[in-house]
Amino acid sequence: MSITRLVTVSLASLVVGLIVTVPAVHAQGHVLVPADKVQWGPAPPAFAAGAQLSVLEGNPIESGPVTLRLKFPANYDVAAHWHSMPERLTVLSGALNVGMGDKLDRQASQKLEPGGFVSLPAKMHHFAWTTTPTIVQISLQGPFDIFYVNPSDDPQKRSSSR
Repeated sequence: MSITRLVTVSLASLVVGLIVTVPAVHAQGHVLVPADKVQWGPAPPAFAAGAQLSVLEGNPIESGPVTLRLKFPANYDVAAHWHSMPERLTVLSGALNVGMGDKLDRQASQKLEPGGFVSLPAKMHHFAWTTTPTIVQISLQGPFDIFYVNPSDDPQKRSSSR
């Protein structure tokens, strides 16, 4: 699959996430989302089954600021991947193990607990995994994309995973 086709498929899959956009208060250019109003739905097919997504701000398939939350179950892996835009991630609950490199390596990762933060430049190869249920918040400039270092790790290519 060409890079152009992969980007198109990845971006199109994010439309699923737009269904769970939070009913935030948008007034005079600000977004206000009370904690009890965050709504979750299945993450797009670019993520393995089990992850959930909430879009707090913006539209992930358009240019502009985007704030997402991802909820991962215990023992969830996100294989080595990269994005064409910088990514800023904060752990809200649980623990996310993050590492840099071309394949998921549990020994070469660092555990981030609530309040932990990582900022990744565009195109940096990285991976993540959990041992407990975990919620993270991601801020970026859309459109969002994800490219797996090893194309066979892409959940969209494993139709049996959904």
